[in-house]
Amino acid sequence: MRLLEKTVVVTGAATGIGRAIAERLSAEGAWVAIADRNEEGAHQAAERIRASGGRAVVICLDVAQPAQINEAVRQVVAERKRLDIWVNNAGVSTMNRFLELTEQDWDLNLNVNAKGTFLCAQAAARQMVNQQPAQNGLRGKIINIASMAGKRGNAPFLAHYVASKFAVVGLTQAMAGELASHSILVNAVCPGYVRTSMQERELAWEASLRGIGTVDVQQLYINDTPLGRLETAEDVANVVSFLASDDANFITGESLNVNGGAWMD
Repeated sequence: MRLLEKTVVVTGAATGIGRAIAERLSAEGAWVAIADRNEEGAHQAAERIRASGGRAVVICLDVAQPAQINEAVRQVVAERKRLDIWVNNAGVSTMNRFLELTEQDWDLNLNVNAKGTFLCAQAAARQMVNQQPAQNGLRGKIINIASMAGKRGNAPFLAHYVASKFAVVGLTQAMAGELASHSILVNAVCPGYVRTSMQERELAWEASLRGIGTVDVQQLYINDTPLGRLETAEDVANVVSFLASDDANFITGESLNVNGGAWMD
């Protein structure tokens, strides 16, 4: 158990990638806070972890609300006395042609994906800089879930989402540079076509925009992935587990591609 007794917060952990991350980090021995505005889903995720012998609590959190974020940090530290790892996973997506994008589409994606990551990371870092280093010499780690779309701008119908995820990749580098002197590591993970409930919605949207079936869109995703399959949430969680562990203690400012070869740089 390479994360034994580490205190971890995972945002957007009620379902999908976030739930898989929370379960994997718990399996590595971490105490996990499931932070999500989907309270029912968060409790279900926490129960799954407890049923497997892990430790998890639920925090109702909207990542676009600074007061809620600060309260989440306060609750975690009140119970655990420190914060070791914060995973910024919460995210949203919508789809439309660029010429038809609305200001509402833009604001939703940027407020949650970019601003939410900034607000949460800042609150987590403020706690970390004021706590003593752990045995590994680090005060904490922040892991941002970006996207292949944060490096590959040519993503049909996703201009606003692309902008939000490019922001996450850039923010990761800027944070890593500034926080290194405080012994805080900051990295990102860039998944590709991940089979989740979010993808199910995207398949329907893209099918409508292209005038084809959802199965055809899914096949486009598979064809675009050299390894020849859709990504799983567990594929992402495995890499987050690595970055959270002491095996990655000399890695910072990186945005690791985890997409089956769909985008290489």
